[in-house]
Amino acid sequence: MAQHSDCSAATGTVTSTLTATTASPQRLTDCVGQTFIIAYREPTDRLTAALDQTGCQSEVLRQVHQPGYETYSRSFLCLLNHCQAWQRALQSDRPTLIVEADFVPVVGFGLLPPPFDPADSDLGIAWLYTCAPQVYSITEQGYARGYSTSMVAYVVTAQSAQLLLDLAAAVEYDPGPTAYSPWDSGIDYYLRDRGLHNYVPFRNYGEHGGLPNPEHKANQLSKAHRADVLYGRLAFSPLYAQRDETQPEQHSPVHWWKERGYGRIKGLGRLLLGKYLRGPVLKSSGQPIRLLRFAIGRHLTF
Repeated sequence: MAQHSDCSAATGTVTSTLTATTASPQRLTDCVGQTFIIAYREPTDRLTAALDQTGCQSEVLRQVHQPGYETYSRSFLCLLNHCQAWQRALQSDRPTLIVEADFVPVVGFGLLPPPFDPADSDLGIAWLYTCAPQVYSITEQGYARGYSTSMVAYVVTAQSAQLLLDLAAAVEYDPGPTAYSPWDSGIDYYLRDRGLHNYVPFRNYGEHGGLPNPEHKANQLSKAHRADVLYGRLAFSPLYAQRDETQPEQHSPVHWWKERGYGRIKGLGRLLLGKYLRGPVLKSSGQPIRLLRFAIGRHLTF
């Protein structure tokens, strides 16, 4: 597996323990039954190799262009791509891991502990990569429940996949395929309202390596999002850190530090402004110290 020394210096080594409240004896690979990479035309060789090397034998699901797709919004086309994986998740009695083609896992990805309780029969979604995350509570077993948007890397079950397919059908009806829809931002509420539990990780299991999405800018959203804190060094250089898309081995330290710095600073800002752990949540919690340890401790790494 290709590994960049710049990435290594910037993110440190894979953490073997989290905090006293989040330790888990199991590995992520022990807790999922299948792994899918969803893609359109993006190259996936390096991602497939990185996942396979840590025990996540993956299958690539590529979207096949259909007549009429040219009128669809990029957000709806993305939703259709995820629907392929959700349909496959219905067929498994074990959780399904789904990642987008521009996900870059950390070294040892599959050997990290799961961010969700494997014994939870009401598992909704467990994010492995978060965007605008919030933490709500810490379970007795030490897992964090919370909110995220973005579907770069996550785990679902057959039960939650069916609900997500129902959500996709609702989005197709309103606002419809041609309109932009931030459908991923409402998944936490949708699943929680139906009695399922959603989990956020202590640190991110990888990076969103993609380039800025022009559709986000057109709808007054951040052009790009990056991981705030990583578990360790990345398995390969993200697309945003490459000098040339046709030569992925050509790494730009300037681009790398700029994007990773953006992610870290934004994450710290959200913590300090009370957006990651919100004041009302902390005030009403029966375990405020535990929440604070989790929220602050995840940033104590290089």
